[in-house]
Amino acid sequence: MSAEISDETRRQVADRAYHVCEYCLVHQDDLFHGCEVDHIISVKHQGRTELENLAYACFRCNRHKGSDLGSLASATGKLTRFFNPRSDSWPVHFSLNGGRIEPLTDIGEVTVRIFDFNRLDRVRQRELLAKAGRYPSIEALARVKE
Repeated sequence: MSAEISDETRRQVADRAYHVCEYCLVHQDDLFHGCEVDHIISVKHQGRTELENLAYACFRCNRHKGSDLGSLASATGKLTRFFNPRSDSWPVHFSLNGGRIEPLTDIGEVTVRIFDFNRLDRVRQRELLAKAGRYPSIEALARVKE
């Protein structure tokens, strides 16, 4: 299957995610660059362009992830895959601590580190959104409770 993503598929991915980044949980309306469709397993690594391999990701999460599949876990040194929004439960791997996203597992740790979730400006943005009652959004809370 081609890497080309149809407008209909983009709409389905966005609607399924309630227009929230499936990694950092910021709503697209609160992002300068919005969100885009991400291949969870990149085409480069034989990932297919089908709904089960697509996630809704903010510009920053998607750029930090790139075509990577995982990284070495800090605690064990073992190659560990990233969080997969299609098969993993967000609250199993992460918890919210103010504007910070804290890892709970090795999968969470490599995702937090490589996606740069807790870079100061990103934490500050989530803190400001929280003060405004916009983070986590109702849509993001639904994801956190899954």
